[in-house]
Amino acid sequence: MNESGHQVLLEQAVLRRRMDDGTVPEWAGQHYETFRETMLSDNDGAPFPCYFGIESERNGDALYTFVDSMTDKDALLALRDTLVEYLDVYRDYSEAASLVAFFKPPEEDLTEAEYHEHLWHILQFLHVHDPEPWPEDIPTDPDDSTWEFSFGGEPIFPTTRAPFYDDRVSRYCPWGLEITFQPRSLFDGITADTEAGQTAREVIQGRIEAYDGVCPHADLGDWGVDGDREWPQYMFSSDETQAPDECPIRISREHPKVPIASATSAQRVADD
Repeated sequence: MNESGHQVLLEQAVLRRRMDDGTVPEWAGQHYETFRETMLSDNDGAPFPCYFGIESERNGDALYTFVDSMTDKDALLALRDTLVEYLDVYRDYSEAASLVAFFKPPEEDLTEAEYHEHLWHILQFLHVHDPEPWPEDIPTDPDDSTWEFSFGGEPIFPTTRAPFYDDRVSRYCPWGLEITFQPRSLFDGITADTEAGQTAREVIQGRIEAYDGVCPHADLGDWGVDGDREWPQYMFSSDETQAPDECPIRISREHPKVPIASATSAQRVADD
């Protein structure tokens, strides 16, 4: 953790020092500062909906990385290696240690449909290059209510922000794609089948309506609840005609799908 470079796993304090001394790209600093401002500021008096995210950012519990491309193989391998490292350390780091990945802004404006395509390309890439088998207790069919994206043997809930959101300002990011990876273990005790989880859901949904000025998205649901699906929640649609009708990812239990390199690409990038 905290190796040289920006395509590595970074603590908040280290990231802020590197921003101050100019050792991270300008776009990376802009991306992070916008994220932090969104978490800690309000919108017309309404706080950001996810109070867990607010506290994580305020207390320095989150971990971060930057990705130089949404399509370049080496950049995505570096993300893969950072995610592997994150899963090795997050439990000991903090009980609220999500991983926020900021992607380099595209050279041209993208449509909503293109952002959906990029997200699922990234998740498919991570699945194909996963060093661990798909968990035995997670189905491979995304249409199953108990399906969840998994990596490194762990179920993970990735949430996104992007530039195409006009109404849902809680999901708006002006610079490009942003993915927050949250292992399901971070939700222990606050899932839909617990009283605390039901209370948290009610509070967050009320705050979404106050912050965004619109009702919570129709696809918002809970893992394992009959009729709810995880995958549409990873990137909520703004225009339904530009969002996929079915989950684009293809999951296989075949493992490994590609040879696992003896030296991580993230370390190679850091050493360049």
